[in-house]
Amino acid sequence: MTDAGLRHGRASLGLSFGVQGVAFALLVTRIPAIQDRYGISDGLLPVFLAAVPVLAGAGSVATEKVVARVRPGVVLRWSQPLVLLALLGVGAGREVWHVAVALGVFGLAVGALDASMNMLGVSLQRAYGRSIMLGFHAAYSLGGIAGASLAWVGARWDLSLLVSYLPVVVVLLPAALAGSRWYTEGRGTEETGPGPAGAGGALSFRLLLPLCLVMSFAYIGDSTVSNWSAKYLQDVLGGSEQLATVPYNVYMVTTLLGRAVGDLGVRRFGAVAVVRGGSLLAAGGFAVVAAAPGAGVGMLGFTMLGFGLCVIVPQTFAAAGPMFPGNSDAAVARLNIFNYVGFLVGSPLVGALGDAWSYRGAMLVPMFLVLTTLVYARAFGPGPERYGGGHERPHTADVG
Repeated sequence: MTDAGLRHGRASLGLSFGVQGVAFALLVTRIPAIQDRYGISDGLLPVFLAAVPVLAGAGSVATEKVVARVRPGVVLRWSQPLVLLALLGVGAGREVWHVAVALGVFGLAVGALDASMNMLGVSLQRAYGRSIMLGFHAAYSLGGIAGASLAWVGARWDLSLLVSYLPVVVVLLPAALAGSRWYTEGRGTEETGPGPAGAGGALSFRLLLPLCLVMSFAYIGDSTVSNWSAKYLQDVLGGSEQLATVPYNVYMVTTLLGRAVGDLGVRRFGAVAVVRGGSLLAAGGFAVVAAAPGAGVGMLGFTMLGFGLCVIVPQTFAAAGPMFPGNSDAAVARLNIFNYVGFLVGSPLVGALGDAWSYRGAMLVPMFLVLTTLVYARAFGPGPERYGGGHERPHTADVG
């Protein structure tokens, strides 16, 4: 693979991550509008919302099987347009069954998209011989901020879902298709040596389990912020309704900033140190949120959470590939399922504990779960495949 090919592959994959961030944010931030358009009851809404990650998990499982026959770039090339068209379908439908079908397609396609994007990211990182995975996820965060901003404009101007979604899809769909011609897989580095003993070929779920748990715990923390930060700041910490919208925005911005510089940290200090530091910072953020006397201190806690949690998920994907160098794609697809597990568990868990006990106490649960990442931190740097300070393979040219 030439240096130019790697640079083009990296740029096109970054675009794909950004497009996905926009699409997902446009869906989740306009859930109230979707509910109103289709007359979905409060009792039925959780079923629709849960169906998307469940089907995404199924899509990730299917992708594990499909990439045994076709390359991940092919899956990504066709799943991303399908996600965008499904988003458009959510805005264009008239009946409840229309949105049910559109969300079903969206979920299945998102599972395939997430899995294949991260497969390519892991493969490219191995070709580079240094950490670049956090940069891809930074592009996703940037896309999420852009999508949430577009959703705010749509809500502010009282635009219909179709009017909000159509211009975005018209712009992003051709861009994604054009970028897909540059998708690149860095297969040439897979001969550099095996991962841990017994992990070189067959996928061992026992060896992958620590990373699966870390992925779930990170997404439990993420979904806690996404779903409960506004309510917590307003109802528990006494913030205003306007201020209650700020924590998630702060969280998204700090996530972007942390990921933008995260690769430099991995290269300098190693993945294990970065994951440990991120886990401690995130746990500290939850502790600050739980103990905060008022909204100002609570905002500090949510800021800490953004900087802490942002590094864990990309590094979990990055660790899975080298652990199974002969079966990297399957490992990433299997691991990807657990981001949906965490998303499904996190919000109901905090809500149930908050109602039965207290929301301050509920914030301690994701804190303890994130802290357990410290127990599994060594899984992020096994053997010669570690990336970061002292662990980079030499390469003859800097490819960007």
